[in-house]
Amino acid sequence: MAVLAFDGVQLLDVTGPAEVFTTANDHGADYRVSVATPGGADVRTSAGVRIGADLAAADLPARLGTLVVPGSPDWRGAVADTRLVGLVSALAGRAARTASVCAGAFLLAEGGLLDGRRAATHWEFAADLAARYPRVAVEADPVFVRDGTVFTSAGVTAGIDLALALVEADHGAEVARAVARRLVVFMARPAGQSQFSARLAPREARHPALRRVMDTVGADPAAGHDLAALARTAGISPRHLSRLFRAETGMSPGRYVESIRLEAAQALLAAGNDPVDTVAEQAGFGSAETMRRTFQQVLGVAPTAYRARFRSTSTA
Repeated sequence: MAVLAFDGVQLLDVTGPAEVFTTANDHGADYRVSVATPGGADVRTSAGVRIGADLAAADLPARLGTLVVPGSPDWRGAVADTRLVGLVSALAGRAARTASVCAGAFLLAEGGLLDGRRAATHWEFAADLAARYPRVAVEADPVFVRDGTVFTSAGVTAGIDLALALVEADHGAEVARAVARRLVVFMARPAGQSQFSARLAPREARHPALRRVMDTVGADPAAGHDLAALARTAGISPRHLSRLFRAETGMSPGRYVESIRLEAAQALLAAGNDPVDTVAEQAGFGSAETMRRTFQQVLGVAPTAYRARFRSTSTA
């Protein structure tokens, strides 16, 4: 497991995955984690903290199991470093799988490693990644994306989720859960988990009628929130409300209601022991089957699987 560090790298992009892999060794894994830098010297992270290098990138083994490419808040400066980009491309060619964290996706894309692939990055950088590299299918929402042997993750702590997923792929769910419990993090957010919270959207909405509707839905997800009812709450026509939703959130009112109900169901599943039928009713889905379809479509997992994965140590 080689983690490539360089000047200006994001500190947690390096240490988060490394901590996951080394902790997995206490639970039966056998990862040999090395932090490599372009020249073998220590580097200073974007946080100002220095990271020591185990070796120079040139001294890494001829074959690598996993290459982890962290990102830098100054991604433009990183991709302008042709030596660094070339190094990433060369190391990726020697690795069985390559993973980037946050803005590390820019280094992969600059080297052509994401051409024709789906990819994720920090939500703040997604538009830049898509604009600069049109051959990359950028997905702004997921926590991480796998496309073949290339993995890309969202911002900062999502590197921990990605590393947990790699541990699970290598050693099974029980080992991944044990690592998550040790690190006191959620039990490995699935790849399709959103980077965003729908409940934060009212803070960003500009139109007061839209904020009023969003607050109403968030306060009681299980209430009847059809378009007509939401329009009455807003004091505007259903058509105008739909236009506002699409203009400010990029989604329809119905989709927004669904996203709030999904978050409510996620919280209920993770924190309690109520049957799935009860959770579906409390979250406003009406039936367990409707909730199951939504979970599968949005998160790629069934509600029962989500509950098993997201159990915190206090409710396990």
